[in-house]
Amino acid sequence: MKFDTPATTNPIDQLKIIGHATNRIDGPLKTTGRATYAYEWHDAGARPAYGYVVGSAIAKGRITSIDLSRAKAAPGVIAIVSAENAGKLGKGKYNTAKLLGGPEIDHYHQAVAVVVADTFEQARAAAQLVRVDYSAEKGSFDLSATRDGAAKPPGEGDEKAETAVGDFAGAFAAAPVQLDATYTTPDQSHAMMEPHASMAAWEGDKLTLWTSNQMIAWTTGDVAKTLGLPKENVRLVSPFIGGGFGGKLFLRSDAILAALGARAANRPVKVALQRPLIINNTTHRPATIQRIRIGATREGKISAIGHESWSGNLPEGSPETAVMQTRLLYAGENRMTALRLAMLDLPEGNSMRAPGEAPGMMALEIAMDEMAERLNLDPVEFRARNDTQVDPEHPDRPFSQRQLVECMRIGAERFGWSRRNAKPGGQRDGRWLVGMGMAAAFRNNLLMKSGARVRLDSSGTVTVETDMTDIGTGSYTIIAQTAAEMMGLPLDKVVVRLGDSSFPVSAGSGGQFGANNSTSGVYAACVKLREAVAQKLGFNSADVSFSDGQVSSGNQSVPLGQAAADSELVAEDSIEYGDLAKTHQQSTFGAHFVELGVDVATAEIRIRRMLAVCAAGRVLNPKTARSQVIGAMTMGVGAALMEELAVDKRTGFFVNHDLAGYEVPVHADIPHQETIFLDETDPMSSPMKAKGIGELGLCGVAAALANAVYNATGIRVRDYPITLDKLLHHMPDA
Repeated sequence: MKFDTPATTNPIDQLKIIGHATNRIDGPLKTTGRATYAYEWHDAGARPAYGYVVGSAIAKGRITSIDLSRAKAAPGVIAIVSAENAGKLGKGKYNTAKLLGGPEIDHYHQAVAVVVADTFEQARAAAQLVRVDYSAEKGSFDLSATRDGAAKPPGEGDEKAETAVGDFAGAFAAAPVQLDATYTTPDQSHAMMEPHASMAAWEGDKLTLWTSNQMIAWTTGDVAKTLGLPKENVRLVSPFIGGGFGGKLFLRSDAILAALGARAANRPVKVALQRPLIINNTTHRPATIQRIRIGATREGKISAIGHESWSGNLPEGSPETAVMQTRLLYAGENRMTALRLAMLDLPEGNSMRAPGEAPGMMALEIAMDEMAERLNLDPVEFRARNDTQVDPEHPDRPFSQRQLVECMRIGAERFGWSRRNAKPGGQRDGRWLVGMGMAAAFRNNLLMKSGARVRLDSSGTVTVETDMTDIGTGSYTIIAQTAAEMMGLPLDKVVVRLGDSSFPVSAGSGGQFGANNSTSGVYAACVKLREAVAQKLGFNSADVSFSDGQVSSGNQSVPLGQAAADSELVAEDSIEYGDLAKTHQQSTFGAHFVELGVDVATAEIRIRRMLAVCAAGRVLNPKTARSQVIGAMTMGVGAALMEELAVDKRTGFFVNHDLAGYEVPVHADIPHQETIFLDETDPMSSPMKAKGIGELGLCGVAAALANAVYNATGIRVRDYPITLDKLLHHMPDA
């Protein structure tokens, strides 16, 4: 189905099921332990063996020798696979580093071998007996030290490395009010609960992988390329995923080493990466250095805005696109953005929840706060004065919907922003310095082709099949709601099957594009099924209606299942968007507000309350959407106050490579959280009139916290995370 104009007659607009707070249909499976995650499959026929991955002990250099003799002789060992006996491996489209290293080593903890044994404990014990000798080389591990040598990365379209409109340098120099500041964000880990895990089984030259992966079609293709198989010989199964945040977008070493181990052992093999390898062997959010320059008139209108960002990655890697939101968020006639990429020998940097905008907003929204103070303007008012209804770099391209100012105004009223003391350090509550902060929220809305298959049986049950995944976001439920709305059924008459490469290709889960696109694909398939039902019943498809399990046309009404009385009806289709992305800019908007206290003696930060206001098209399920937003807000607290992968700049690895050393928020860190969804539909976006929301709830949160810390203490921290040492020596005299 082509979608390039707003839908007119749209069954989704009935809103009998769509748009209502609905419990997750997969909830009972998860709360009773019946949802099968990647490491829990036992359906491969033979009893599985277990693989344990050996990671490189150096960050850069070569393996000079591997001694496997002691490991092979260990109890229970079946096979050991390394680069020496793995055979020729290709490289998938989405892999930056090789998934099995040797003899060259690209980064610390790169997989160099997998030991397969009868039990996990035997594999782990034998892996400790593998002796690897290396010739280490000097690597580059410090972004700040390589900043001057960073180069312009390749890129085009929305990902191009540089943009320029007007005369930024001249306008900035002439601006009566100026800001020129540098901000840094650290390397961060996805830190999802479920590890990267896979089970592989071969049947002849056909491979089945039960794995934890967000993008089934991408990864199926990359498995085939890596192992030199026809794509049709690879099946991926991933119905439940215990968190991903982008860390499971791409093929990783657990899947490939499970496949290689299973082939060598001639039986199914399970591999789960141990936590240190998850952090050092898989992807992470790269650190950034960001310089922001803003020039404005004394009345608070931006005349020049420039944003430059430096990040690092392995050769063939991409930069953290931290300037993307600055190209779109605020007006200003003279503009400049630039990305620079340094070559680092650290583990691969790649997508983590809201790549680009999340770290970019961490800097931009502090800069906007600093500028508002220089102008003696309220932070909300300054942002509102620089609103724009068109893409500032392409004024002929309007936003399909943009309610940023409404989000800020509503949030300010609900939060009691008018009670904020604008003077930093001006409010006390006993030993606590109290401050409020806010930031705009922004994340683009991506349109991607997405398909589904729907089946109707004689009982009137509709089964939806799509390779869409559910990473804890509620995909099962909103897809069921969509099919139920389209076919006039209650939810209990819809069955949803996800995460299997034998199903039609969907958008997948990532970039907050999953919900809108995957449900639109289900919509398209249901449109075809409605047509097939009408034809089978001899009804006029132009006036047929589907409601309460009945199909009606004129004065005739029959049960839906009657259309499939003789045989199952099957329909399949995809949603495609034509040139919509070229004619209209599609983005989501919001505002974050935070109140916190800072202990005047210890500089301990305690959040008191948080509010997010979101404008993201039609909210398909307010209950699951709220869960996504408060989870994102919590992640923003971590980014602001504690999350940081500490780099050993001598030897090139992340020191705190477990969940004991890598700190994330716990329940005690998170106070009352409130979310408000604006009543908005965007007919330009899709037939669902929805957008994404899971990453909008993150973008801007950290800056709102940083701004609140400044309001409480008068201390402006531009280097995340905001830890005690950055405040303690500058605190007001107790």
